[in-house]
Amino acid sequence: MPRLHTPVLGSIIAALILALSSVQAAASIPCPGRARLRGDGNATGVIRIPQPCEPSTSTPSHVPSPTIEGPVTGGKGTPFIASTGFDLAEVGYQEEEFFISGTATSYAPVGKLSSDGRWQVAPASSAPYKTRILVYRPIDARHFNGTVVVEWNNVSGGLDSAPDWITAHTELIRDGFVWVGVTAQFIGVEGGTAILGQAGTGLKTADPARYGSLSHPGDSFSYDIYSQAGEAVRNPVGPDPLGGLRLQRLYAIGESQSAFRLVTYIDAVHPVAQVYDAFLVHSRGDGGAAISEAPQPAIGVPSPAFFRTDLRVPVLVFETETDLLTLGYFPDRQSDGPLFRLWEVAGTAHADTYTLGVGSSDLGNSPDAAAVVVTSTPIPGFIECSTPVNSGPQHWVLNAAVSALDSWVRDGLPPAFARRLDVVPGPPVNMIRDANGNALGGIRTSWVDAPIATLSGVGQTGSGFCFIFGTTIPFDAAKLATLYPTHDAYVAAVDAATDRAVQARFLLPPDAALIKAQAAQSSIGN
Repeated sequence: MPRLHTPVLGSIIAALILALSSVQAAASIPCPGRARLRGDGNATGVIRIPQPCEPSTSTPSHVPSPTIEGPVTGGKGTPFIASTGFDLAEVGYQEEEFFISGTATSYAPVGKLSSDGRWQVAPASSAPYKTRILVYRPIDARHFNGTVVVEWNNVSGGLDSAPDWITAHTELIRDGFVWVGVTAQFIGVEGGTAILGQAGTGLKTADPARYGSLSHPGDSFSYDIYSQAGEAVRNPVGPDPLGGLRLQRLYAIGESQSAFRLVTYIDAVHPVAQVYDAFLVHSRGDGGAAISEAPQPAIGVPSPAFFRTDLRVPVLVFETETDLLTLGYFPDRQSDGPLFRLWEVAGTAHADTYTLGVGSSDLGNSPDAAAVVVTSTPIPGFIECSTPVNSGPQHWVLNAAVSALDSWVRDGLPPAFARRLDVVPGPPVNMIRDANGNALGGIRTSWVDAPIATLSGVGQTGSGFCFIFGTTIPFDAAKLATLYPTHDAYVAAVDAATDRAVQARFLLPPDAALIKAQAAQSSIGN
């Protein structure tokens, strides 16, 4: 049973953590298998390429398949991870942990690295490694939808966490995905100093009896370790992490620091490795992560860093207001293309009350997950901000992003085009806001089109990571009465805004039902 072993730090980590208007389906129905998409070269559409009638696992390997051990037991009895705090069995899922080991390769650039992202790399050095992957999969094989999502675990707070699982787990569970979390970076295994200087808690420190045999040679090797983790799922050597489930599609996902590393992975490593069928890059900032770093030669990447325009698989980038402004993503913005989509979501922050607390216990059936939570201390005594933390719609739209990416690969239906957030380019770059203080442009939800508060991804101060948590400024009673003279007026406004978002494919119908239910049970307008 998974546990939130470190609820405080885990919550903090969780916090850190592509043009086509239509598509024509192939006349024949492709076999299940490793679906691949490509642009047709003239921007007229996306063509689904049917695959042979054989499992995805039979495709040739582009990277070594590591040795797999497990399921892992021992030590303190359960895996060390900052993820959900409920028993997965409650939602029909089970957890298993595996060790993967082998020889990882680092990379060095071939020629100059330019901002266009068309980077070429070659193997540099090699080193042995041993790390872990964590697998959440349906207990009933009939519930598996054929897609495995592999998250690059986030270590910004000094320990392994899974912010994308926390934020999108209700959709992953509801639609039968398998989730795999990969401890790809040095600090996740060995510990060390985290981003803001705090001491990290690596797996080997957290549970020496369970993880003492692990070994990580450094983050220069993290890209190949991540490739090999995907290959372990696709073509296992040893125990099958999927327990016999038939994999059809394999996606990469990562948030915050992990998103920076995915930028570099997509531009430099994926053209060599070709392990993953699609990417969801969640909350990147400017540039990408270094290709190589100490103790290997330090090799950074340009900023801005665009995604290469000769993509061979879909990439969906998901950005909040904080990412655009505070983390400097604005210069890295690029146009949608045959295999690229950018979603920017109004009223959102890099992390919010859902990722800090609500998400860890959300079973996906409560309207309360749509409530605006007003708190400046989501973790009293540890996270103390000057203003209530953002309580926006990020997790609802991320659910839609996960579903849209899967439909893109599975059915050849690209995600919807999204309007960009409206900004004044500056410097400094500033958001254009409406009379209620909420952002204009971007993906719209009831949080900004039927608001009860001003929601922003910026403007926060306080200790630690508060600067990425954004703000919630509730409207006073007089303003609420002016906007919504009756409860029915408020419910009607939320329902209309939510219906528009569903029609635009930025919210999923089951989530829309919960959002509407929350509005109906609220006291707004009473």
